Amino acid sequence: MSQQSMTDISKAVSQAIEAVKNLDGSQFVTQFSDNGVLIDEAKHYRTPGAILEWFLKGLKGHEATIQVLGSGVFQEEVWIQVMMDGDYAADYGITEPFPLYFHFFLSDEDRIKLLRVNQIRPEEPTMRAVWAANGNDGDPLSALRSDVMKVPEVPEGWVRVKVVAAGLNYHDIFTLRGMGMFELKFPLILGNEGAGTLHDGTEVIIFPVMGNPDYKGDGTLDPERHVLGELTQGSLAEYVVVPERNVVKKPKNMSFETASVLGIAWLTAYRMLFTRSGLAKGQKMLVQGSTGGVATALIQLGVAAGMKVWATGRTAEKRAIAEKLGALRTFLPGEALLPSEALPPCEALPPGEALPPGEALPEKVAAVFDMSGEKTFKHSMECLETGGTLVCCGLHSGGVFAELDLMKLFTQGINVHGTYAGNREEFEALIAFVADHGLEPYIPMILPLEKAEEGLRMMLEGRVQGKIVVKM
Repeated sequence: MSQQSMTDISKAVSQAIEAVKNLDGSQFVTQFSDNGVLIDEAKHYRTPGAILEWFLKGLKGHEATIQVLGSGVFQEEVWIQVMMDGDYAADYGITEPFPLYFHFFLSDEDRIKLLRVNQIRPEEPTMRAVWAANGNDGDPLSALRSDVMKVPEVPEGWVRVKVVAAGLNYHDIFTLRGMGMFELKFPLILGNEGAGTLHDGTEVIIFPVMGNPDYKGDGTLDPERHVLGELTQGSLAEYVVVPERNVVKKPKNMSFETASVLGIAWLTAYRMLFTRSGLAKGQKMLVQGSTGGVATALIQLGVAAGMKVWATGRTAEKRAIAEKLGALRTFLPGEALLPSEALPPCEALPPGEALPPGEALPEKVAAVFDMSGEKTFKHSMECLETGGTLVCCGLHSGGVFAELDLMKLFTQGINVHGTYAGNREEFEALIAFVADHGLEPYIPMILPLEKAEEGLRMMLEGRVQGKIVVKM
C-alpha cells in the first residue's frame, strides 16, 4: 500500500476533501459522477440530493472537522485517512476525535463513482455482505444494510466457507423484525443456509443447525439449538465461518443452487415427511400451501417417495404450480369441504367472508402438513383419517393459537407433531435422496447479492413462490 499526496492522485479527491474541511456541500457533491454513490454505515446515497443531505446532516450539521493523517492508492481505490471531530455527543455519544477512512473509487474522467466511509483500513481483507443493522418490527426492510465488512477470522475447530449461493428464508424477515428464540446481537449478517467451497476447493453444503457439541440425542431437541444467522453471522456474504462439523461434502452431480436451499425449508420438509409423519409409499398426504419453500419441498419429496400428494393454494396460479410439481389434486386452503359438510354458496356468505368454499375433498388423508398455523389448523385436523398425523412447522397465517378438537384428537387417535429443521443424519439423508432422485428444487428466482433486498421484499409481501437463491 503506497502513500501519495492527494493532489498527485486525483483532483476530484483533493477537492472533495477540501470541501469537507470547508463544510462546502455543493463543492463536495460536484466531485461525483452522474451515477455516483456514497455509502456510510452501509446506507446507500444514490443521488446528488441524497449525497448533499448526508453532507449537511452528517458533517455540517455536527460542525465536523478533519485532520488528514495519510493518503494513498490501494488496488482500485484512493484512500484518505482522517481524524474526525465534531459535535457528535448528542446524536452518537461520541465525545473524542475518531479515526475514519474515505475510500474513493474513480471514473476514467476523474470523478467519484463510489465513496465508502468507514473505519476499515485499505489493506484489510473485506467481503460483500447483507445484514440487519437492528430489529424493526414495523418496517423490517429499513434495518437492511448492504456493503463491505471485514472477512471473519476462523476460530479453532471452525472452517471458513467461500459462499457460492445462499437461499432466502422467512427467518431472514424475523431477524429484520428483531424476532428470534434468542436475543439477537446486531449487526447480524442474514442467511440461514448456503453452499460453497473450503480453502482447498472442497465443495460443501452448510448444515445450519448448531448447538452444544456435547449434546447427546436428537440435535433438534438440544436446548442450545440455534441455526446459522441467529447467534452466528449468516450466509448472505462472500464468506461465512461455521463449526467444522457443520459442513457436508456436496455431491458432484448437484448444482450449487440446489445445494444452497437444502438447509432450512428442504430439511424441515424432509423431517416432516420421513421422520414425523409415519407415511408409507402410496398413502395420501395433504400439503397446506402450494408455493412456499417448505410446501414445494414437501410436494416434490412426497411425489419422489411415491406418496399421493394433494395440496391447497389460494389462487389458481398457486394451485397450478403445485400440480406442475406433481400434486394429483389441489384445493382452496381452509375453505375446502369434507363430504359430510355443507356451506352456502359464495353469494350467501356473510359480509367479509370473501373467499368461496373450495372443492370437497374426495376422502380424508393419512397425513396433513401445515405451515400456516392458526387459519388452517382446524381444517387440517378435519382432513385427517382415523389414526392420521398432523405435522406443523410454521405460523405464516399470523396468530400463535389455534382451535383444537380434543374429542377428535383422542377418540380417533390423531397424532400432532411440531418440528423445525432437522439433525445432521437427516440432512445427509436428504442430500443423498435429492441426488439419487435427480430432484431440482423449485427455484424461480436467482438474484445477485446486490439485489437481495428485492427477494426479501417479495418475501415480506407474500409474493414468493418456491425458493429464492442469492448468488455471490
